[in-house]
Amino acid sequence: MILFPAIDILNGRAVRLYKGDKNAVTDYGDPLEFAEKWAQAGAEWLHVVDLSGAFTGESGIDPVIAEIKRRFPVKVQSGGGLRHIADIERRLAAGADRVVVGTMAVSDPDEFALAVYKFKEKIVAGIDAKGGMLAVKGWTETTDLTAVSFGKKCKKMGITCALFTDISKDGAMQGANICETVRMQKETGLDVIASGGVSSLQDLHRLQESGVYGAILGKALYEGAIDLKEAIQGSRAAR
Repeated sequence: MILFPAIDILNGRAVRLYKGDKNAVTDYGDPLEFAEKWAQAGAEWLHVVDLSGAFTGESGIDPVIAEIKRRFPVKVQSGGGLRHIADIERRLAAGADRVVVGTMAVSDPDEFALAVYKFKEKIVAGIDAKGGMLAVKGWTETTDLTAVSFGKKCKKMGITCALFTDISKDGAMQGANICETVRMQKETGLDVIASGGVSSLQDLHRLQESGVYGAILGKALYEGAIDLKEAIQGSRAAR
């Protein structure tokens, strides 16, 4: 299982939100300091999110990604604010190895289909669920699509990987929604990255035993509940 330390950026700062609420923010400091810390701990990937872009559609983290790629030997998966193909092109040009796209699939399905055709394996479907329903625009709007049905649609389009977030778990340190994560992977055939609520090595062990492709590590790292180096060693030993 691949572990993805998260760096969520809001107004140039590394932050964590509570259940996606932009008014419930914990500021941790300089994003580059955490990129260095996670790289030194052995991370293969970083999950870098533009929260400003997710909320407003106006991205501003490309220089940060470029600096991460210049300074550290890691791959970058990035989401937030990618509403048009031009946004994806800029994020990839900045150095992102692949991008997470969700809102575009609902707001402009034709452009989303073109993006999948053009960028292929560089597109990760962002599947954010609120009560089982797909949420978009920084989790501020809920659609009438179920998360699983959207996942199945993405698989048919040729997408192979998805980031699945149970919003009710995100930033809450209450454990991951393993049941729904496993269901998403089994019912859609996608390689699913679990996001939201991972709070202990036990959570990671249960996800790994369930065959989940990857896991995002956020608040648990920032609060010291999980030691990244130990977690990476455990995930590699079990491969």
